[in-house]
Amino acid sequence: MRSAAALGIVSFFLFGAVANAQFVPSGNISIGYSYVRADLSTSRPLSPSFSTSNFNGWDGALELRFIPWIGGVADFGGNYGTPLVTPPCEAIPSPPCGPFDARTRVHTYLFGPRVSFSISRFTPFAHVLLGAGHISASGTIPGGGNFSTSDTVFTTAAGAGIDYKLIKGLAWRLQGDDLHTRFFNSAQNNFRFITGIVVRF
Repeated sequence: MRSAAALGIVSFFLFGAVANAQFVPSGNISIGYSYVRADLSTSRPLSPSFSTSNFNGWDGALELRFIPWIGGVADFGGNYGTPLVTPPCEAIPSPPCGPFDARTRVHTYLFGPRVSFSISRFTPFAHVLLGAGHISASGTIPGGGNFSTSDTVFTTAAGAGIDYKLIKGLAWRLQGDDLHTRFFNSAQNNFRFITGIVVRF
């Protein structure tokens, strides 16, 4: 009985070791520059109006693949700009309430599947990512007074890109996404461009 139990325990650990050896994930980590030509305008009453502006920032992503051509991605990014903001004049008791530059930050936290395949030194890919987006903006209203607003919403990014192998374990990435947000209860669709280094493992 003890021999059978011991054999069962040994078999369990051997099976676990073999399983782990067969399903060790591969993947990559990327870090790079992110650019968004952002139109954050909203039609919601008593909400601030943002002008279209250039947003620059960063993006980092981790991809794990358990089978060769499908992986799971965790993508985090931050973009920063100073669009002209017109506050809701109805909410300001005294004029003026004209447009002013507002320090604006947009952060995204996205997760989802990615499909990719290799052709020589190139690895094209496509993905659909879901998660959250957060915007915060602040500034000084002309004539005095401070302005501050923020919102967190459901966010998606559907896009594609390509990695170019530089040397073993190292590649360069070009990526484009349609970034969809609903800040202040209004839909925004903006193009996001990402480029940077990729470390494969």
